[in-house]
Amino acid sequence: MSDIQEATDQLLDVNLFENQRFVQVTESGHRSEPEHLQVTIGATVPTGFEQTAADEVREKLGSSCKISKDRGKIYFDISVESLAQVHCLRSVDNLFVVVQELKDYQFKETKEEVLKDFEDLAGKLPWSDPLKVWKINTSFKKKKAKRKKINQNSSKGKINNGRGEKIDERDVKKDFTSDALDPHILDYYENPGIKEEISTLVGDDLASSKEDDTDESSKEETDHRALKFRVTCNRAGEKHCFTSNEAARDFGGAVQDYFKWKADMTNFDVEVLLNIHDNEIVVGIALTEESLHRRNITHFGPTTLRSTLAYGMLRLCAPQPSDIIVDPMCGTGAIPIEGATEWSKCYHIAGDNNPLAVNRAANNISSLLTKNQIQESKPSWGLPIDAVQWDICNLPLRTGSVDIIVTDMPFGKRMGSKKRNWNLYPACLREMSRVCRPGTGRAVLLTQDKKCFTKALSRMGHVWRKVHTVWVNIGGLHAAVYLLKRTSQAFVRSSEQDEEKGTPSSCQE
Repeated sequence: MSDIQEATDQLLDVNLFENQRFVQVTESGHRSEPEHLQVTIGATVPTGFEQTAADEVREKLGSSCKISKDRGKIYFDISVESLAQVHCLRSVDNLFVVVQELKDYQFKETKEEVLKDFEDLAGKLPWSDPLKVWKINTSFKKKKAKRKKINQNSSKGKINNGRGEKIDERDVKKDFTSDALDPHILDYYENPGIKEEISTLVGDDLASSKEDDTDESSKEETDHRALKFRVTCNRAGEKHCFTSNEAARDFGGAVQDYFKWKADMTNFDVEVLLNIHDNEIVVGIALTEESLHRRNITHFGPTTLRSTLAYGMLRLCAPQPSDIIVDPMCGTGAIPIEGATEWSKCYHIAGDNNPLAVNRAANNISSLLTKNQIQESKPSWGLPIDAVQWDICNLPLRTGSVDIIVTDMPFGKRMGSKKRNWNLYPACLREMSRVCRPGTGRAVLLTQDKKCFTKALSRMGHVWRKVHTVWVNIGGLHAAVYLLKRTSQAFVRSSEQDEEKGTPSSCQE
C-alpha cells in the first residue's frame, strides 16, 4: 500500500498545482492557496451503516468522523489534498462540502419570519472555501471525462500490444500537467479500485458528450460565464411551519441575488443543499452528480442491491485473506462483485437458482472485467469470482468448506412470497449451516421478512448464534441485516431435514 499511497500523493499534488489557476479572489482581494484548505465533508450513507462508513473514513483517511442525528449522514474533516481519496470510499452514496452547520437554530414563530431569516442567511455564510473545493472538484471531473474518452478511443484500435498507450499518455500529460505525471501515477489513477468510483462522478452522459478536447476556448468562457444553480432542501421534523419547497425557494432566491447566478432546476452547475433536521441546519455544496453506488452493475434485475449496502454487509463479517465467501442467492451479483473488487485476496462465489439471475451476474462480471481491461490498456488478470446456478437448499459445496455467507434473502414482495418464505428460510439456514465452517464461519443476511426469519432462526440455535442486527431502509421498506456466527457444533443431517430437502426453493431472482 505504500507505493499506492505515494502515487496518490504525487497525483494529488500535481492536480492541485494545476488548479491554482482556478483559485478565486476572495471578497477582501487576497488569493487563497487551495493546498492548505481544511474543509468539512458530508456524506450520505445507507441508513443503519453510519458506523461502518465512519470506520472506513477513519481507516482510509485517518479522519475523525461524526455521525449525524439525521440518519444516513456522516461528517468528517479533510484537507483538500484528500479529495480524490474521498471519492474512493466504498460506503458512501453522495458527497457534499459543508458551507456551515447551524446547531440549535431557533426558528421564528411565523412562516414569514422564518423564510425571511433564510433569505438573510444566504449573505452571511462563509462561501469562499467551499466554492474553491467545488471548483477543484469540477476541474477534476472534467479531466476524468477527457481521460475516459481517450481510453475509449484507444480501445477501438489505437493500442497495439501496449505500445500505442505511450502516445496517448503523452497527450494526456499535456492536458493534465505539462509532462508532470509519471506513467506509474497514471496507472494508479486508472486502477479499477479508483476509476470505478471516479467514473461515477463523471457519468456516462458526460463521458460521451459532444465536448471536444481541442475546444479550450469554450471551456475558458464557461469558467467566466454566470453559473447555473439550484437549491435542494431536505427537511425532517414535525415542528416546522414551512415546507421544503418554500425553504428552497426563498433561500435559493437570496443565493441568486448574492452571487448573480442563474437558476436552473435541471441543467445546473452548482447544487446548493439545505439540510434541515429538527433544529439543526447544514448548508452544503454537492460534489457528486449521481450516487457513488452506481459503480459495478450494468445488467439490472428487479431487486438489484446497492453496491454501498453490499460493501457494508461484507465489512460486517470482516473478511480475511484466503476466505471463501459465498452469496447463495446472488441476483445480479452485487454482493460478490463488490467483494471481489474490495477484498481481492478472498475467493467469491455467486450462485442463484434462477438462470436469468446467473446470466445477469455473469454479464456484470464480464462488463467489469472489460472495463478494467480498457482502463488499464492491457489484458486483465481477472477477478477472484465465479457465477454458478444451483439450488439454495442443496448446494454443490462440501460440508464446512465456506468461511462467510453474505446474501440478500427474498423479501416476499417483488420476488417470491411471504408464504413460501416460511418453508424457504428454515431450509436455507440449515443448508448454510452445513457448508459454513463450524466455530469460525459467519453469515450476514438481509431480509425484510423479519418475523419469518426470527422464527426460522429460533429453531437453529444449536448451529447459528445471532451476534448483531443492523436496521436498514431499503426502498422505503424497513429491513434488517443479521450477523450470525456459526457455532462449533458439527452439522448433523436429521430425517426431518432429509424430507425438507425436496422443498422447492424460491431465490432472489
